[in-house]
Amino acid sequence: MNELILIFVSMVVVNNFILARFLGLCPFFGVSKKLGDALSMGVAVTLVMLLASVATWFINHYVLIPFGVEFMQVVVYILVIASLVQMVEIAIKRTNLTLYNALGIYLPLITTNCAILGATFIIAVEGYTLLEGVVTALGGGIGFTLVLLIMSGIREKLELSDLPRSMRGLPIALIIGGLLGLAFLGFGGIV
Repeated sequence: MNELILIFVSMVVVNNFILARFLGLCPFFGVSKKLGDALSMGVAVTLVMLLASVATWFINHYVLIPFGVEFMQVVVYILVIASLVQMVEIAIKRTNLTLYNALGIYLPLITTNCAILGATFIIAVEGYTLLEGVVTALGGGIGFTLVLLIMSGIREKLELSDLPRSMRGLPIALIIGGLLGLAFLGFGGIV
């Protein structure tokens, strides 16, 4: 149990996909302008990360490793992630049209999110069990969502401030991202 907690905390704050591994930077800078959009994107990424990690764990342990074709992991994992995103999109569209409209373009963008692919590779490389893989994916998704929410909150406040014209938009977002990375670096001694 202690190891699961350690994996979870590590994925949320110490080895955060955005701030420590620099994965998922496109949605970090692109979707973090509004708090609602950031939350929707974070929840969708967490869901797909969880599903993809479970699916790729089974494929890796029951197909790729037994047949000696581990070199196909990249192709297989990308296909699994793309398929899962399509299935989640169809399921959300049929069950909750309001949520589907709220997520809009963010669902297809999840297919190209390298944080999800990174989670599947971390689970495979570390040789995690299925439960450890689920905890890794959950921690990674929650950490991803946490950083998106922090960034969007800061950027919403900055919209009300009087910034020099040359610092508006992406320049100040890059500075904030660097400062957040430094702040999260302080969690490095925990694990």
